[in-house]
Amino acid sequence: MSSFIAALQERILVLDGAMGTMLQQYKFTEEDYRGQRFKDYPIALKGNNDLLSITQPEAIKTIHAKYFEAGADIIETNTFSATTIAMADYKMEDLVYELNYQSAKLAREVAEAYTAKEPHKPRFVAGSMGPTNRSANMSPDVNDPGYRAITFEELRIAYKAQAEALIDGGVDVLLIETVFDTLNAKAALFAIEQIKEERHLDIPIMLSGTITDASGRTLSGQTAEAFLISVSHIPLLSIGFNCALGANLLQPHLEAIAGKTDFAVSAHPNAGLPNAFGAYDETPEEMGEQIEAYLKKDLINIIGGCCGTTPEHIKVIANLAAKYKPRNCAALSGVEG
Repeated sequence: MSSFIAALQERILVLDGAMGTMLQQYKFTEEDYRGQRFKDYPIALKGNNDLLSITQPEAIKTIHAKYFEAGADIIETNTFSATTIAMADYKMEDLVYELNYQSAKLAREVAEAYTAKEPHKPRFVAGSMGPTNRSANMSPDVNDPGYRAITFEELRIAYKAQAEALIDGGVDVLLIETVFDTLNAKAALFAIEQIKEERHLDIPIMLSGTITDASGRTLSGQTAEAFLISVSHIPLLSIGFNCALGANLLQPHLEAIAGKTDFAVSAHPNAGLPNAFGAYDETPEEMGEQIEAYLKKDLINIIGGCCGTTPEHIKVIANLAAKYKPRNCAALSGVEG
């Protein structure tokens, strides 16, 4: 962990780009998702990208390697939906430990290979913890606003199982990302604090919310500043935003928090907004130009890409980031390695 903190103090760290965008290029079939092990599984598995860490591990490792080649310092594990809650869609709750452990292990192997090749630029693994497909704060039924599809306790249990497996698999940091409901995120944070206490370890936590639209709020109604305030009691390594918006639309929300926190600030925006077909058209150069505005304004410590971004986007971003100093961050100097 100390080398991760040291790197963060030295330079702007570059996070990888989209996993899903890269996987789409493989055009995997139902049979590819199943592999030999799940060939007789009673439910369709195509679309369960996290399962590919088990059935197509070489593809996952290749994608990780491409992002490191492009200049990323940190790759995310292929575990965005690897909780019992999200895996219930595929009746694969029992696989959650293996999915997270295996994904972390694959990422760790690639990171260590690149660190060995370039010891001056150590590479790191972030354990990706997505928001689940349920909200603790909002009713999915407009006719019954008091109804909740999930409880805080159910979320805590699910996140704890995921985080334990990611830690066992060797991640350097846990990344709770695409937070649309802060109560869900608090369940994840509470679970991680429990693990830290039980295991006597101190793993860094990155937290990344998502501003869902032009209202400038998360889906559960918080502004960027309110989101920051509501989680600042937890000793986070970084806070920031990802997904939903392109880099230019995300900038005012980063500005809203950068001057109000001692945590590191992260951003991994989309490659613009999706077109009519759901694809992302923003070129690496167009995205880079917008991200350079963050760098010039001294807003961030960690930068990467979300939906629609590729190694080409990350290469442009990494080259830009190398020209700038990281945002001054008082809290980092106090973090124990």
